[in-house]
Amino acid sequence: MSHRILIPTPLKRFAGNADAVEVDAATVQDIIDTLEERYPGFRGRLCDEGGQLRRFINVYINGEDVRFLNNLATSIPEGAEVSIIPAIAGG
Repeated sequence: MSHRILIPTPLKRFAGNADAVEVDAATVQDIIDTLEERYPGFRGRLCDEGGQLRRFINVYINGEDVRFLNNLATSIPEGAEVSIIPAIAGG
């Protein structure tokens, strides 16, 4: 099923400056795989060398952090809101 993925401002340049993309995906891993296929190098912005989400990247499905669900294996229900949120530090 197709999901609209909002691309946060810090990552837009890696996604052809798109604000959002439509992705056919059943899991968070499927989203990352599709983004990598369309925009080579995008996975490296989201995942570490071991293939897990980087510490400073948060992915939410309907407002729930996937790290507290099934991480990259988290299923995405139809009509779900998927958000990729990079952590921002400041002081």
